[in-house]
Amino acid sequence: GKDFIVKSSFGHIRDLAKKDLGINIGEGYKPVYEIPGDKKKVVDELTKLAKSKTVWLASDEDREGEAIAWHLTEVLGLPVDKTKRIVFHEITKRAILEAIEQPRTVNMDLVNAQQARRILDRLVGYKLSPFLWRKVRRGLSAGRVQSVAVRIIDDREKEIEAFKPEEYWNVDATLGVGRKSFTARLASDDKGKKLLPHSEAEARAIEKGLEGAEYTVGELKKGKRAKQPTPAFITSTLQQEASRRLGFTATRTM
Repeated sequence: GKDFIVKSSFGHIRDLAKKDLGINIGEGYKPVYEIPGDKKKVVDELTKLAKSKTVWLASDEDREGEAIAWHLTEVLGLPVDKTKRIVFHEITKRAILEAIEQPRTVNMDLVNAQQARRILDRLVGYKLSPFLWRKVRRGLSAGRVQSVAVRIIDDREKEIEAFKPEEYWNVDATLGVGRKSFTARLASDDKGKKLLPHSEAEARAIEKGLEGAEYTVGELKKGKRAKQPTPAFITSTLQQEASRRLGFTATRTM
């Protein structure tokens, strides 16, 4: 309506200062924020409008969106506990009117989660990326997630390389009555000792000892098992299944 002015912040209006680390580690890892040069014009416009208007914050309903809303309260001088915060998931009249009827305030738990993520990104990235440039090559980046993932992969690869394969043999028997049969695998002897022959000669010796023996079913268990249907497809799982079953490319699936 005519009573409203809709303006965009075009994403984040503040970020950690680029000078030095942008974090006061001695003050409990307190972040130091600055307004980037390309956002100053937007901030000036929003600041002027906020002086004479009631501000409603309508950024996305996620960690980043909540942080954008909080940064706006800080920069525009809005009381965080009184400024109306609304969220909607479609740009329709119904959705927007429903959101306006149910305003809330900025969720500081989400804001703090975003700040923690951003601080970790800066701490890890600023410390490790230059190290990678010196030791590997320039242009590589390190992060709070990918760096740990690479370490896990590296540890696992070293385990694989250090693995010493050991030969073993299985002894299977096809058992049954009439047309019905099943395969049984030798796991232990009659005293419960685990049997895993380490050579063909050992396996053949065990096989020979079992020839002509009598076999009985010692225990039979019956039970019911519930199997849940798989969830309905989302885009990614649809593409995965089409690729696996039909050999479709992602483009063809879409």
